Amino acid sequence: MTTRGRFAPSPSGRMHLGNAWTALMAWLSARSQGGAVVLRMEDLDPERSKEHFARAILQDLAWLGLDWDEGPDKGGPYGPYRQDERREYYQRCLELLEARGLVYPCWCTRAELRDAALAAKAGSAPGTGHECGTPCVAHADVVRAPHAGEAEPVYAGTCLNLSVSEREARQAQGRRPSLRLAVPALHIEFTDLALGPQTQDLAAHCGDFVLRRADGTHAYQLAVVADDAAQAITEVVRGADLLDSTARQIHLFRAFGWPEPAFAHVPLLLDPDGRRLSKRRGDVDLGLLRESGVSAQAITGYLAWKAGLLDAPRLVSPHELIDGFSFAPMPRGPVVVGPGWMEEVA
Repeated sequence: MTTRGRFAPSPSGRMHLGNAWTALMAWLSARSQGGAVVLRMEDLDPERSKEHFARAILQDLAWLGLDWDEGPDKGGPYGPYRQDERREYYQRCLELLEARGLVYPCWCTRAELRDAALAAKAGSAPGTGHECGTPCVAHADVVRAPHAGEAEPVYAGTCLNLSVSEREARQAQGRRPSLRLAVPALHIEFTDLALGPQTQDLAAHCGDFVLRRADGTHAYQLAVVADDAAQAITEVVRGADLLDSTARQIHLFRAFGWPEPAFAHVPLLLDPDGRRLSKRRGDVDLGLLRESGVSAQAITGYLAWKAGLLDAPRLVSPHELIDGFSFAPMPRGPVVVGPGWMEEVA
């Protein structure tokens, strides 16, 4: 089977060194196996996604020397390659799960969920304004990929246990519910190409999770699985901040009866204070680096060195790193990028 890897950036900002790191590793893994690279824009969130960022991402990737076989600018047999253009497809997938009784409506409002989460953290009971009466998880940001440090409290399954009359009463109020997947008690096990064997108690770790928000926007977890299956993706390389999402995605692949891809989660690039790199930090913004005269080969060489692919940073193109690429020498923990990192390249 031909490897089909993908890089799926969110056009909610300019690319920075951390984005380049993930894109380079995904590209090298696919190319080293003689496979295809698919570029997909994860622009499901209309409030965050901007067209000028999407254009900038294409420019930054090309400047780095990374190419792709299918994407929003090239087309391909599995298009469209923008999530915003695939919403009807997500709805059809959701309806397949609904028809099997795996999805249920949740009327918890955003304010109720927020108050319940705060109350649970404080060790007290939710306020009287919480109709469900039990802590549950907010779903305001379920349309974007979650990241490290953004772990959600486990949803208590409150609305799953509502009686028919209770559901009818909520429907009569005119409140549109979100839709959640009922998660059974099971352990998901998989072998990560970069991190080795992994296991997660799905119900205990995340509980029933949202597949569609109350406003009708489909959730990241549903969209990314539906897209990877429809676009025949066989390998997903992404940051370790998304490791916690993998078990629920594997569960969705299996629920649909679709073959699941292999996963590799590469370490995060962090500031010296332990925070994820931010595009607000000018010395890691790819656009600013390019404009200041830094060469793409210097950036690639630095990233390859941090990944254990080179014994020292030097000027190198992505194509020079294809032969012999492996996740084996890569650090298992986060990689620190100090404010003077460019001096290491010089």
